[in-house]
Amino acid sequence: MLGNWNKLLDDANTIFGAALERVDPFAMIFRCMWIEAGELVIRTEYDQAGFDLGGYDRIVVAGMGKAAARMALGVERVLGDRITGGLVVVKEGCAQKLSRLPVIEAAHPLPDSRSVRAAAALLALGRGFDERTLALVLISGGGSALVCAPAKGLSLEDKIVTTGLLLSCGATIQEVNCVRKHLSAVKGGRLAEAFAPATVVSLILSDVIGDDLDVIASGPAVPDPTTFADCLKVVRRYQIEDRIPEAVLNFLLSGAAGKARETPKPGDPAFKRCRNILIGTNRQALAAGRARAEELGYAAMVLTSRLTGEARQTALTILGNGKDIAASGFPLARPACVLMGGETTVTVKGKGKGGRNQEMALAFLTALARSPKNGEGLFFFTASTDGTDGPTDAAGAFASSELLSRAALAGLDAESFLSNNDSYNFFDACGGLVRTGPTNTNVCDIQILLVP
Repeated sequence: MLGNWNKLLDDANTIFGAALERVDPFAMIFRCMWIEAGELVIRTEYDQAGFDLGGYDRIVVAGMGKAAARMALGVERVLGDRITGGLVVVKEGCAQKLSRLPVIEAAHPLPDSRSVRAAAALLALGRGFDERTLALVLISGGGSALVCAPAKGLSLEDKIVTTGLLLSCGATIQEVNCVRKHLSAVKGGRLAEAFAPATVVSLILSDVIGDDLDVIASGPAVPDPTTFADCLKVVRRYQIEDRIPEAVLNFLLSGAAGKARETPKPGDPAFKRCRNILIGTNRQALAAGRARAEELGYAAMVLTSRLTGEARQTALTILGNGKDIAASGFPLARPACVLMGGETTVTVKGKGKGGRNQEMALAFLTALARSPKNGEGLFFFTASTDGTDGPTDAAGAFASSELLSRAALAGLDAESFLSNNDSYNFFDACGGLVRTGPTNTNVCDIQILLVP
């Protein structure tokens, strides 16, 4: 039985690796961007554009996000000495040596003083831009925290406390970024304002379900459809109105009353020369994972790239899907591989350590323990494509009956760890963590269910 477990783990790692390879930022830039007859050509499955390089006196590269350094490496290979300046901001531990661009590390998921300095440096870049400036903006997940410019009257601590509350109360990334955009001098289209009248071309690696461009890294060069009134709805929906800093609440109330300037909306002149191009998505990663699973001999399907909801509840649905396949071969014949992608949430009530993927794997395991019938051979693997799941050094975790037996032998009570949101320490103790290290890409999470 252990040998089978090891094979399933190897297969899951191989499938996950194929998914990561498809969304490697360096390779994606090379696939979608090149110079042809003096024109910078950008062509993806979703969009295409061309820019006559003879029309620009300078080309500046501004990057923000976990994948920004590797994206910038690809841009350097394409443009070489045509690049006249710029700056790349990445999560601590994700830096990569570049030949023409400086790299700054900052904190994630909560910003720090380095995030503020990085935002100030990026905004300063735009002060001398004119119509003959081409600004390539490389955007990936994490940019919201890595580049932080508190709105006038707010402090870094105000933003840290507010963001921390939103992340822990179960708010979606759309809701979190709605608020962050309105507390910022760089997000929600304000970077486009700072870079105008330059031509601004954003190359975007999506870590957001549905690939909403205004949500990825809080849409620094995208019109913002949300309002201060929307922010107040989010704060009240999660009942944190009395816990966010007084300065933040007063600022949101002032904005909703029309006394603070809104983020730039569609049709604003700041976006006249802006182009936003999506170059990488969770769907692409899932398709590559499915192809690799089929090569390994599995009947494979992608169930969804929009997996959302509480991690604990989602785990129950996935377990049910696996039991259907094990019991009747529906909807896939065995051996089967079901792939999913997206981003779930965790409402933190305990004092433990973990992330949404580890929480999901532990919920899967506890449900399997309560009802093992038809679930004995299932293997569930869930991990973040950026290599970091919550404030831990793990990308995620895996779950199976064998792991449950190992935990029992070690005297570990899965239910107790789950109730304390302590999935990391549970899986660390029984050997169920998935550790990849920084992957330098970021397209949400991937779940892999194997039915041998």
